[in-house]
Amino acid sequence: MENKFRVNDLLDFYGALLTEKQREIAGYYYKEDFSLLEISEITGSSRAAVHDMIKRIRNELEKYEASLHMLEAYEKRRGIYEKIRALGNEKIDLLIDQLIETEIS
Repeated sequence: MENKFRVNDLLDFYGALLTEKQREIAGYYYKEDFSLLEISEITGSSRAAVHDMIKRIRNELEKYEASLHMLEAYEKRRGIYEKIRALGNEKIDLLIDQLIETEIS
């Protein structure tokens, strides 16, 4: 299951680099948690074709991350934000929330 969480995070960063069809299938599989069979029925593809597409999508997203390191950098920033938040200042907490919100949107 952890792998699905990682791919979801990668989709947040690199999903726009995928084709429309790849984004559609990745959305069904990773975000909506549809089975391969359900996706094959929706898309009119075979289960094996959907499986292959999911595998290609995951590999492509991992290649983007290996080159660009956007998720890795984001996770490092989140760790720093949490260390700052642990200092216990409400005004700083609000600023951290704003920072995190700008990263997500």
